[in-house]
Amino acid sequence: MTKHIFTACLGTETHTWAPLPTNTKAFETSYLVRNGNHPAMVNMFGAPLQIWRDRAKAKGWQVTEGLCAFATPSGLTVKSTYETLRNEILDQLIAAMPVDGVMLSLHGAMVAHGYDDCEEDLVIEIRAIVGPDVPITCELDLHCHLSRAFIDNVTAIVIYKEYPHIDFAERADEVWNLMEGALDGRIKPEISIYDCRMIGLFHTTRQPMQRFVQRMCDLESQDNILSISLGHGFPWANIPHVGARTVVITDANRPEGDKIAETLGRELWEIRDQITPPIIDLEYAKEKILSAKNGPIILADIADNPGGGAPGDSTFIVHMLIANGITDCAVGGIWDPSAVEICMSAGLNATIDLRLGGKAGPWSGPPIDIKAKIHAIHENLYIKGLGNSKRRIGDTVIISADGIEYVVHAVRSQNVHPSYFTDAGISLENKKVLIVKSMQHFYSNYSAISKSVYYLSTPGIVDHNIKRLPLARVARPVWPLDENPWANDIKRAW
Repeated sequence: MTKHIFTACLGTETHTWAPLPTNTKAFETSYLVRNGNHPAMVNMFGAPLQIWRDRAKAKGWQVTEGLCAFATPSGLTVKSTYETLRNEILDQLIAAMPVDGVMLSLHGAMVAHGYDDCEEDLVIEIRAIVGPDVPITCELDLHCHLSRAFIDNVTAIVIYKEYPHIDFAERADEVWNLMEGALDGRIKPEISIYDCRMIGLFHTTRQPMQRFVQRMCDLESQDNILSISLGHGFPWANIPHVGARTVVITDANRPEGDKIAETLGRELWEIRDQITPPIIDLEYAKEKILSAKNGPIILADIADNPGGGAPGDSTFIVHMLIANGITDCAVGGIWDPSAVEICMSAGLNATIDLRLGGKAGPWSGPPIDIKAKIHAIHENLYIKGLGNSKRRIGDTVIISADGIEYVVHAVRSQNVHPSYFTDAGISLENKKVLIVKSMQHFYSNYSAISKSVYYLSTPGIVDHNIKRLPLARVARPVWPLDENPWANDIKRAW
């Protein structure tokens, strides 16, 4: 029997005290698609909608695709921006009714003025339209927030298992399988969720998190277990329900799901000290560079990661390189629209005095004053993202000064692939140091070209030290703000 599916995407990852607001232009410059007219260079959050459309077509089912909107992570979403985009999706859903199912590609950490949890608000509104019996399934980034109200209003969720998020396409297929099974009457998904009482960063590229991910996969082979996820949470959000949650989807067996979710949550707690990523400081980085015989050394500027809401114009590492006469380096990149405009006006091969970076505030460091030679100019450049997706960095120039090459771009985006350099015109051959603005998404691709990969701590918006974060509204107790959140079995209101 033919079914009618409604799909849509709305999301961003909100750093609630980051300086740059997420307005309508932020979505327009990142990814905003209507009527399913995706470009060839599809964003990873748009990819699930294409996958679901193809899966539906194979079954002869009808799909109505609503708005697909994603913005590069930044500060609080402007209230009117969120409400306008949300209402567009809701109006499209009303026009498409009746529908048999709703499938959403979400990030899961979108916060707007007046809305602690935009995804929660969105699904509550959708549930009010479609009624209690229409399945709503969602794909989520693993840095998501999971409130009780959100869980109560969806049928099933699937969260990326990997960080970097190399598995978003596989998880989209998993979301489809849950929807198809529910509509065909073969399964009855029930959600179990467990509060791990932890806030942190958990890289799945190293042990013991690799074993934890494999354990989730192994448990999915058991009878009645449809899907298992870990929502890591996004630490840079001052909202009550920030933090890690284990999620188990069973086939009409919530008691078993509750048991497995708690078991996994307790196991995550036991390895908490081992899963904190190793981070070095600037002095240690300098010593590693000066003593290195081969390159490139990869330095991740994690505190200035645009993928976590930072501006992407920090200069602390560059100042260290210049002060120590370190050359044969490439910086990917510096977000500086005004510098891009100046360089494009000057033209190819020009040499100009330029003030670069350090513009967003004290957390970005002092600007770099250089005599820059312009080697390449690109209009509206796209570079490789995760999987087969693309990332837009907009108008871009390649400049050099004092033995350092820079990718300077007009649209904020983190660096997740060496093509960030090579597609812009920088050769990586004989490079001593590569600076990448990323927290972890860069790792898989850059570790393939270097065994010397370091996470570098500098001042910045995306501070890695959880204890220093202004999380005044978070539900307590929670680790590491509280050493033992399980003492006396204190209840947490989240």
